[in-house]
Amino acid sequence: MMEEYFEGSRGLKLFMRSWRPQSTPRGVVMIVHGLMSHSGLYEWAADNLVSHGFAVYALDLRGHGKSEGEFYFAETVDQYVDDVANAVAIAKSREPGLPIFVLGHSAGGVISCEYALGHQADIAGLVCESAAHEVPASEFTLAALKGLSRIAPHLHVFRLKDEDFSRDPKFVEKMKADPLVHHIAYPSSTVAALVRTDERLKNEFPKITLPVLIVHGTADKVTSPSGSKHFYERAGSTDKTLKLYEGHYHDLLNDVDRDLVMADMTEWITSHSGAPAATAR
Repeated sequence: MMEEYFEGSRGLKLFMRSWRPQSTPRGVVMIVHGLMSHSGLYEWAADNLVSHGFAVYALDLRGHGKSEGEFYFAETVDQYVDDVANAVAIAKSREPGLPIFVLGHSAGGVISCEYALGHQADIAGLVCESAAHEVPASEFTLAALKGLSRIAPHLHVFRLKDEDFSRDPKFVEKMKADPLVHHIAYPSSTVAALVRTDERLKNEFPKITLPVLIVHGTADKVTSPSGSKHFYERAGSTDKTLKLYEGHYHDLLNDVDRDLVMADMTEWITSHSGAPAATAR
């Protein structure tokens, strides 16, 4: 694994991890984490993808992990999209000619969809894991958050529970002890920005025409599987797949039975990379 910093918008130093196979990669996967997360929590997934011949890059979004910026704060989702675009540009320069896939989890799925809308020619496929297209909150609550963001954008209002991410108690304890997971509520500005983007994406889904894999756990308490179903139904792609995992929680790649999800993702990415399948090393 290589660790480095690169410059994001407004001069922020953003952190990124990358993993490469020993032989020439068959493709590239860019991982975009979600709320209360960072690139280091995807090491297991990255190792698995590398074992199948893929180079993997994963950034820490601004205000997360080792990246600079006010904790968990963003004025607009476009700021996160710019972070992803800069990271993808670095990966493309280092892995010329290889197909690039973006794997976005939770809020990272929303960010990845927004990125894909403007960069469909740059990537070979999009994987949305437990995307936060809909959340278990009332319209009144979401409207109140949007209003509050205009008055007190830095007020921390939205908190997630570690226990809702995974049924694996070891991973839950890992999250609780992780110094890079800031156990504070999210600012109203960040939450409102994601809500506004989701509202607009519902009308923009038909414009997403690249290959898409959508996965979600049916017992997800953080984001609603109905949002992934809606994305699948509305996406303009003729090459789209929806997989729902019965009883699985929010963080599918750190939940019980994660091997099953990883195998499905790897098979899909490999089949869309234009290269023959490799035996895991």
